[in-house]
Amino acid sequence: MNLPDTLLDEGWYWVALATWLLFFVRSVWLAPWHRLKDSTQLNVWLGMIVLLTLIWNLKAGVKPGLTLHLLGATLFTLSFGPRLAFIGLSLVMAGITLNGAAGPLAFGVNALLLAGLGVGFSQMFYRLFSFCLPKHFFVYIFVHGFFSAALTVICIGFSITSFLALAGAYPWDYLISEYFPYFLLLGFSEAWLSGMIMTLFVVYRPEWVITFDDSRYLADK
Repeated sequence: MNLPDTLLDEGWYWVALATWLLFFVRSVWLAPWHRLKDSTQLNVWLGMIVLLTLIWNLKAGVKPGLTLHLLGATLFTLSFGPRLAFIGLSLVMAGITLNGAAGPLAFGVNALLLAGLGVGFSQMFYRLFSFCLPKHFFVYIFVHGFFSAALTVICIGFSITSFLALAGAYPWDYLISEYFPYFLLLGFSEAWLSGMIMTLFVVYRPEWVITFDDSRYLADK
């Protein structure tokens, strides 16, 4: 999931970097920075960046660009909303790049595939399930916290697989049979990571979760 600088044609990297920059500037402009004026919230946001930087360094793979690691995008998005989550995950990607785990020229591609798609899919599933399902505490935990996290990783895996095939990095047959299936397994691990941490947050520190509202999910029905 962390692409090197030599896997794709250089044009892909520059287009992706310009696209990421547009999204990043817009997120910085529209992000709810007032929330981070609370020192506790700021510490949680920064702590999540540090934690995910460590987690993203723990990866497995056998070919350049075909690596796997936990993501944490759903956890970040549910806790801080899409814009602060995208900024935070972009900083995580910057840390990974500076650490040498990903190519600097490939930063834009990696940030879009992991931070951009991670936040995008997480927010999409949150809105979809919020609209379709009842507002109940256990629905929030098991659907938003667990199930959405797994779906997000699987969708990202398919998106990365499709992108690498489209860019000519690897044959589609190889990717769909030797790379994508591992995202199905990774989805279970992602669900446990996101679900367990989100459960602790909403039980003991619900003020840390911007998408959780006691009056909405805990009110008597």
